[in-house]
Parts: sequence; C-alpha cells; structure tokens
Amino acid sequence: MIMNHVELKEAIAKGETSLGIEFGSTRIKAVLIDHRFETIASGSYEWENQLKNGYWTYSQEDIITGLQTAYREMKQEVERNYEVTLKTVGSIGFSAMMHGYMAFDSTGELLVPFRTWRNATTGEAARELTDKFQFNIPERWSIAHLYQAILNKEEHVPRIDFVTTLAGYIHWLLTGNKAIGIGDASGIFPIDESTHNYHPLMVKQFDELISAGGYPWKLEDLLPKVHLSGEQAGELTEAGARILDPSQDLQPGISLCPPEGDAGTGMVATNSVRKRTGNISVGTSVFAMIVLEKELSKVYPEIDMVTTPDGSPVGMVHANNCSSDINAWMGLFREFSVAMGYEADNGKLFSVMFNKALEADPDGGGLLSYGYYSGENITGIEKGRPLFVRSPESNFTLANFMRTHLFTAFGALKLGMDILTENEHVAIDSILAHGGLFKTPVVGQKMVAAAMNVPISVMSTAGEGGAWGMALLASYLINKDQQESLDDFLEQKVFKDVEGQEMAPDASDVKGFEAFMERYRNGLAIEQAAVDHLLENGRD
Repeated sequence: MIMNHVELKEAIAKGETSLGIEFGSTRIKAVLIDHRFETIASGSYEWENQLKNGYWTYSQEDIITGLQTAYREMKQEVERNYEVTLKTVGSIGFSAMMHGYMAFDSTGELLVPFRTWRNATTGEAARELTDKFQFNIPERWSIAHLYQAILNKEEHVPRIDFVTTLAGYIHWLLTGNKAIGIGDASGIFPIDESTHNYHPLMVKQFDELISAGGYPWKLEDLLPKVHLSGEQAGELTEAGARILDPSQDLQPGISLCPPEGDAGTGMVATNSVRKRTGNISVGTSVFAMIVLEKELSKVYPEIDMVTTPDGSPVGMVHANNCSSDINAWMGLFREFSVAMGYEADNGKLFSVMFNKALEADPDGGGLLSYGYYSGENITGIEKGRPLFVRSPESNFTLANFMRTHLFTAFGALKLGMDILTENEHVAIDSILAHGGLFKTPVVGQKMVAAAMNVPISVMSTAGEGGAWGMALLASYLINKDQQESLDDFLEQKVFKDVEGQEMAPDASDVKGFEAFMERYRNGLAIEQAAVDHLLENGRD
C-alpha cells in the first residue's frame, strides 16, 4: 500500500527513509525512498569524463560538486512537496562505476587523477596477473591499475597508503571508514567465495611478485575492508554531513551500508541476485551479470568473475562501449531538425528514431558500425574509433541505419555471452534489462532479445536505476528481518507486487542478428585499421 501525503511527511521527519546516491558515467543521482521502497524524491547532476594526459578521468572537484548538487536537488524536492527540511534519514548508501583506481597517501591526498574503468592502459599488467593467478584480471580492475603503475615505475607508488574505488572514496570521505561492499571489492581484487574476502593466496602471490621493488607496504595494507550487504559499514561523521549538505541541516550519526559498484546495484534494482538469474545494464557501457550455480571450467579473458552484494559468484560480461555513439548520432539528427526549423524534444527524437529500427531488414541491410569511443577489451581493440561503413550494394535506409547502431551496441557483449551459454552451458532462467535505452517501449527490449536469444523482461521499476538499487541496499541494512537473506528481502518485500513485461526473441530478428554478428566479426580488421591509421586529433 502506498503511503499518503501526511504519512510520508511524518516518515520523512522521523527518518524512516533510505538514501541511495550513485555516481554513473554521465549522471550522479540521489534517490530517497520510504520504508515501502517507493521513491519520495530525487536529484541529479550531469557530468562527463575527460581524457587528460592519456587517461579517462573525473576531477575531485567535480566529484564533490556532483555529490552535493544531487543531494541538494533531492532535498529541495522534499521541501517543495512535503514542507519538511531534511535533517536525517534512516540509512545511506553510495555506489559508483566499478573498478578504476584512486590511490591516496597517508595525508589523504589523491596521488594521481582518478583513473576510471574506461581506461585501456593496463593490458600488460592484466595479462601478467591473469597468468600469475590463473584467474581473469580485466584491464579495468584496480589491481591491474596498481600493478601497471608499478611496471611503469610511476613515482607515486611508494607513497600509496590506500587504494579504493570511487564508491569507496565517497564512503571514506563521509564516514572515515575504509570499507567496501563485496560486489565492488570483486572489481578491486579476486574474492575467495568461502571467506568472502580477498583471495589470500593471490594476495601473497602479488606481494611476492613486487617484492623486488622494496615498497614500504603490503597489498593487504592498501585495500579497504570487505563487507557483505546488510552489514553496517560506518556512520555519517560531522565532517561528512557538512560535505554532503553544506547548509548543515543534515545531522551526523546516520548508518551507512557498504558502498557498492553499479553492477551490484543493477542486480538489486532488477531483483537478479538469485542463482540462474541475470540482468543487462545499458548505458555508456553495457554489461550482463549472470549469477552462477558453479565456477567456470577455465579462465576466459572475456568473463569477469565478480559477486553479488551478498557474495554469490557472478559471471560478468562487460563491454566498454554501448550508447555513446548512438547519442552522438542523435545529436546530429537534432542539429538537422533544428536547421530545418523543427524543435524536436529529446524524448520524441529518440522515440521516432528508435521505432524506425522496427521497419528495418532483419540484419540491418548489410550496414556495419562500431560505436567504439574507447578501447574494447572483448574484441582486443585498444583505442576508440567510432566507425560506420557500408558497401555500395547495402540497403542504406534510415531504418537499417538505426537497427545497425542498436545491434552493434550489443555486439561485443554478445561475444562474451556466447562463451557462457555455448562453451560453459550456463543455465539462465531469466534476464531483466534496465537503462535509458528502454525508455522507448518495445524497441530496445526487442533488440536485446534478438542479441541474447532469450526472453528479456523490463520491470515497471526499470527506470529507477542504480541509485534506487543502492537505496534498497541501504534500506536492507535497517529494515531486514533477523537472518533474512538479500534475495528473500528483494523477492518477498520489494518486488512482491512489481509487474514486468517479458518479450521473447523473434526468430527473424535472431537470424538477422546472427547475420549481423558475422559481419561484425569479419569487420574487426576494419576497426583495427581505423585505430592504426586515424590519429587522435589528427596527430600521434
């Protein structure tokens, strides 16, 4: 039952709420929910990563500005709608893009600019560690960034006192605790499923590997403490409250759940933490998370082994590129419409253009594109070169153009998913999809169903996103029954009455996507040639 206005006003004043703030790749979003998991208010901040000195990064100043802006907008919405000044909440949780590298010295100074998941600069380190551990270490992982800095003999390495992710940094800033949720931790360093901690043998192997460097630290000293969902990971300090709410209305002492990665919040927001379930998150990057019944038979560089927020093993296929090129083309079409004297809003533009894809030839008419804004680890392409190419006999229509760009958004992901389903025979009962692509009904869902060749569901809550998923993890901290598991909490309380729309793959679409994928694989040499011969900004 949805709470009425008076009940909500009273619940907000009493702090019977939970707050989730997620740092996505293009937006920071704050979501406040009640104890029945309905969104009360939200706020956001738009931002973009910058390529500086060869690394994709966000500035510390922008991180803090975004945090404060998203919170302030949410707080103002509460004041407008409920005439309550937000002074406390029941619990808080922070999440962010997984992986990446934030290294600090003993004074808390950031030693090098934040290196995000998008950087494909750690290939040598990732390969060496994968070989050493016999466990796939993706280029995005924090340990790959750290080891590459060691291989590069970067001057900051001896001064490192703490290494964490973006979510771990925010949590530390506001609580003073060097804590991390197990899902986010699994993108820092391999996790031992039996102990729910960093794998001890691999920690030892890493220390031995770098022993000749004579560094004044051991790996274990640098990493945040691992926590499972439902555990308290700190309290909002007085200094933290002033950072989050510079107006100083917010009071300290609020409980914080473990900070998590966006993969974990995506699983929570789609009720996909049980074994044999999965979800696909679509945004600047795209990733699929399948909760596994057993370990994979071998190491695959295309498959990350991570965990759910409660520690179950997950096979994760992560492609660096998804929607950026589509958004760029939409910007071009918007310019054209303005030049023609038509002022189309974003929602209508995307709806019209996406729906054109439903009129296309099943395979996209022989067209080919790669939306590689950055390197793509699954296909071994090291730099970003967005590319559109066709032969003279291709059926070059707007419908085929749109279908091709929607298909290619899932091309690299498909290569990884085939390993799970065809090589490892992983059973998948259901896949839930979420992300901005699904704001236009049917189209995105239909394309993903064709790509994955399994039924795809989009829940009525799909638009809530990762910040809502993080708010649910914060709510789990204070509203779970004793010994209640995360999957039971989600299934029996949060999603009990939530409706989803399932779409089965269309046989013609599946066949068309397979034809497109043959073209995609064959055309990778063209993409590599673009990397080799099209220089950045016209120069090396």
